Amino acid sequence: MQVQRNKLTLLLIAVFLFALAACGGGQTAAEPTAGAVVEQPVATTDPAAVATLPPPAVVGEVLPTPTLAPAAPEGEAVAPTTAPVANGPWPTDQFGYGIQIHGNATVGNPADTMTAVHDQLGMNWVKAQIQWWLVEPDQGVEGQWFFYDAVIDEAHKKGLRLMLSVVGAPAWTRAAGGENGPPDDYNEYARFLGLLIDRHPGQISAIEVWNEQNLDREWTSTNGISPEDYVRFLQVARDAIKAKDPNIIVISGALSPTGTGDWVRWADDFEYLDRALAAGLLNYADCVGVHHNGYNIGPDVAYDATGSSPKAATALFRGPFDNPHHSWSFYTTLDTYAQKVQAVDPNKKLCVTEFGWATSEGYTEFPLGFEFAQDNTLDDQATYITQAFTQMNASDDVWLAFLFNFDFGNKGNGPTDDPVPYSIVDTQGIPRPAFGALAAMPKNP
Repeated sequence: MQVQRNKLTLLLIAVFLFALAACGGGQTAAEPTAGAVVEQPVATTDPAAVATLPPPAVVGEVLPTPTLAPAAPEGEAVAPTTAPVANGPWPTDQFGYGIQIHGNATVGNPADTMTAVHDQLGMNWVKAQIQWWLVEPDQGVEGQWFFYDAVIDEAHKKGLRLMLSVVGAPAWTRAAGGENGPPDDYNEYARFLGLLIDRHPGQISAIEVWNEQNLDREWTSTNGISPEDYVRFLQVARDAIKAKDPNIIVISGALSPTGTGDWVRWADDFEYLDRALAAGLLNYADCVGVHHNGYNIGPDVAYDATGSSPKAATALFRGPFDNPHHSWSFYTTLDTYAQKVQAVDPNKKLCVTEFGWATSEGYTEFPLGFEFAQDNTLDDQATYITQAFTQMNASDDVWLAFLFNFDFGNKGNGPTDDPVPYSIVDTQGIPRPAFGALAAMPKNP
């Protein structure tokens, strides 16, 4: 998910319905091919080396992504560094640390972004979302690849593994029009994936096939929200990807954690996953995509234990405390997904393609429906993020994890833009405490 206001509207509806039923609810918002290639570990940043000065403010322009490496002493030459080459399959037994970037090469400097992600944050993976409709707005017209080429190229140059979430079918591929669902002919999506891989051979390490398909705003189709249709869509996409590059990890589209749905506007993610697994989801995915954008509880709090959370007595946003439901909890969502998936295939893991905690501290506004951001301090955000990474790695249930997000703070539309409170840089491009905490966080090779 990129957090959307539509979704928050659904959240509020869900909470109301659950309140009436006295059961609660909410919504927010991975096994691969074997390989013996061992990735060179990415060096982490010494906390003492993280500068505290913000980048210079440039009025009227998008600020550069912060690069916090200390300057070399005057007169001392800086030794050139050689980025590790990201080739071959990602090891099946290695946890991947990743973060989502803005991803549009026309906004900011992709080279600066990748330098900060690799050198300062010490990540070995980066995620970007490809809007298919933006590349091919009209049928038969040469693709507008300039929106994404530099992002893909710079990630590879820096030695980062790249995961692409490919979404948004052009209106011309759908009789119903609009970009809020799959193409009528699933082979059109496969064709586009083939073009993407051919354009950037060896530069893409994973592809997430669609996004939050249990919401009608993402999957409007003739048959409505359908796990069985999605599995067929995934099969077509997987076959196209593996034919081009068998080393690319295929991740199933992550579901949006939700309350009980009517299967018209949205479907409960646990119910959807059960039906998708029964339809053969794991036959076509190397990893199962998962989303969870935390509310105002930590990553280790189960949905039925929120009453013992320190925030239970003070929180302004009462959903997790007064309406206990699995969708509020990062811990419960991931743990239950893993149980369901591994009951079918004990070796299959999760890929958490989006997670994070929003905070409005430092801003006078927040997005409509994001009241929970008021309850999280900047220090909470830093603590929850690093704790979640550590928790996922230790669980052995998660293969790859991508934080949402790095640089939407200074590339968004201000504090009321949904992704901005989740960003680890603020609206001026100044690193928030989570930036330094991530840089200092130990990362296993």
